[in-house]
Amino acid sequence: MPSVVILGTRGYPSYYGGFETAVRKIAPYLAEHGWEVTVYGREGTTEPDDPQRDPRITCITTRGLESKSFSTLSHGFTASLDTMKRKPDVALIMNVANGFFLPMLRARGIPTLVNVDGIEWDREKWGKAAKVMFVTGARLTARWATEIIVDAEEIGRRWLSEFGRDGLFIPYGGDVVRELPVQPGLTHRGYALVVARFVPENTIPEFFQAVERIADRQPVVIVGSSGYGGEFDEIAHDLAERHGNVHAYGHISDDDLLQSLWQHAGAYFHGHSVGGTNPALVQAMAAGAPTVARDTPYNREVLQHHGVFVEADPEQIAVAIDTLLLDRSEQDRLSAGARARAGTAYTWDDVCADYERALRGLIASPARARGWHGDDGQPTAGLARL
Repeated sequence: MPSVVILGTRGYPSYYGGFETAVRKIAPYLAEHGWEVTVYGREGTTEPDDPQRDPRITCITTRGLESKSFSTLSHGFTASLDTMKRKPDVALIMNVANGFFLPMLRARGIPTLVNVDGIEWDREKWGKAAKVMFVTGARLTARWATEIIVDAEEIGRRWLSEFGRDGLFIPYGGDVVRELPVQPGLTHRGYALVVARFVPENTIPEFFQAVERIADRQPVVIVGSSGYGGEFDEIAHDLAERHGNVHAYGHISDDDLLQSLWQHAGAYFHGHSVGGTNPALVQAMAAGAPTVARDTPYNREVLQHHGVFVEADPEQIAVAIDTLLLDRSEQDRLSAGARARAGTAYTWDDVCADYERALRGLIASPARARGWHGDDGQPTAGLARL
């Protein structure tokens, strides 16, 4: 039985972000296909009696510093130390911040498959020191990872241009959504919706300004939080207090509730700007949400012509959402197109199968994997997809 450890997330099953969503799908898939799976996590981020927990998966909690800037790095270090002790056949690592520990795993003879995520150092939420840390981690990942995964073709182009490293393209998937009831107080196709972590690069400040106009005529549902409290959480609460049309749900871990909100939304706003294939966008498409998206290469790659694109401008956002909420035929067209694209290009079965193939490939021939560098520091020959 091949063994894999997964590190770099908040644990299993967790509902925090994209990495955690992927692990909730990939870990059970691997267990079902004969793998011994261990997932590292953080204290207090998962529920032991969660009904979605697969008992075949071993969950290990490691210690770290709980702060905005150092939690990922510190938990990655302790998880890497334990990985060295356990010496699995392969390690699946999320986040380039863990690039600092790849030389340790390499020295232990553990092949590594690293999902590099988005371009973290472009995110406004990080200070100078954190951005330097992510760039350095990315350089180390390019140098020491046995193989890397990029979740969007545009991310692959950035990595090839900036670090001279190509990667395997494996996006995120979406779940087929059964018919779910409309949430109390809302109507089918009658409200605007945002689902996002409250950070500037998700266009949250501009969307909150647009809400002041939209809520005068149509209901607005806000799902998300900063994760650490702060100004944007307070603004969302204040909007809900002042506008009877604004519903602030906070962070949601109930999949049916979240999918119901996407399924019945009249206009879903997706403002993410620095990631690749965003799992929230893919799931919104699978649920058939008519989407207004910030105009970025990543969002255009995923949505293609099945969305309305706007700049990060409150007026443009408000006009696009107002217009879509009043146009049922356009809602139906965007909904059907997004659902069809998600069903062909972004399915969890395909995503999980690709992860397993990549992991098995590293076990079968780690010395020939593209990321296994020679003494001259240059990558050896091997797999290439992007």
